[in-house]
Amino acid sequence: MTPTPAVLAIDVGGTSMKGAVVTRDGRPVVVERWPTDPATDTVGAIAGHLRSLAALAGEHGLDVVGAGVVTPGMLDEAAGTVVYASNLDWRDVPLRALLAEATGLPVVTGHDVRTAGLAEQLLGAARGVEDFVLVTIGTGVAAALVTGGRSVTGDGGAAGELGHIPMVPGGEACTCGQKGCLEVYASGAGLARRYTALSGVSLPAEDVVARLGRDADADQVWAEAMQVLAQGLVTATLLLDPTTIVLGGGFTAAGDALLDPLRSGLAAGLAWRSAPPVKLAELGSEAGWIGAAALAFRSAGHADALETWTPHAVLGAPIP
Repeated sequence: MTPTPAVLAIDVGGTSMKGAVVTRDGRPVVVERWPTDPATDTVGAIAGHLRSLAALAGEHGLDVVGAGVVTPGMLDEAAGTVVYASNLDWRDVPLRALLAEATGLPVVTGHDVRTAGLAEQLLGAARGVEDFVLVTIGTGVAAALVTGGRSVTGDGGAAGELGHIPMVPGGEACTCGQKGCLEVYASGAGLARRYTALSGVSLPAEDVVARLGRDADADQVWAEAMQVLAQGLVTATLLLDPTTIVLGGGFTAAGDALLDPLRSGLAAGLAWRSAPPVKLAELGSEAGWIGAAALAFRSAGHADALETWTPHAVLGAPIP
């Protein structure tokens, strides 16, 4: 009997990684999580996780046809090189070549947010949509820009840096060196920092959000964040004319407190055209490894397999 094809998928973040073994029909055999420690050999750790996942795939009698690894930062996707990833302390890392050499597997690499956009297009809030923007709002802010069904990467792989569009002239300093960047105001890190500066109380962003409606300082920094983020969505809409805007990342836990002001702010900022609908992402933190698996199957010549994937199969419990 011919072994079932499978791929390995890893989503690398600044604080943790998620990995999976995924069969051709989209079902995960196993989903694992590991801490990320940029102070150690992160590339070596990724290679070790790939080897461990490959061993698990072998125990299930699967034929591993490739691996997909996605990371944050600026990527030269054609070369498989991470040009710069600040939270991993990487510059010009030939990730694809290093991982292929260390594991003996065909490896494809990609950008985490653009890959999450692919996953949402396949199975989530942008299913079947060829023109959309996925904005992930977490520690920082980044976007996947999809037009005509194709992801926009830009000349240097840096397309989608929505968080570093200056929105407030002469505004607060950003870690990137500019002033008034969107994510200074409308990100997890920015919200927490601005709340502390205003109130003198240090709280994580989720706790600031939990105080909305009963804490004037929380209400103020949240209102300012929503104003800036809505203006960012206005800019994205006028540039790209998306069918829909999808929001992902930690901020989505705020629900209507996020959606209501953004929808009204977006509509108010568009004088001569209607606003596209704004939706919450449906795949959550799983979008990265799902997209990485999709990249790996495409690269291995199994793109047709993606047409058979369903949310139930992919997001169901791992195969026993």
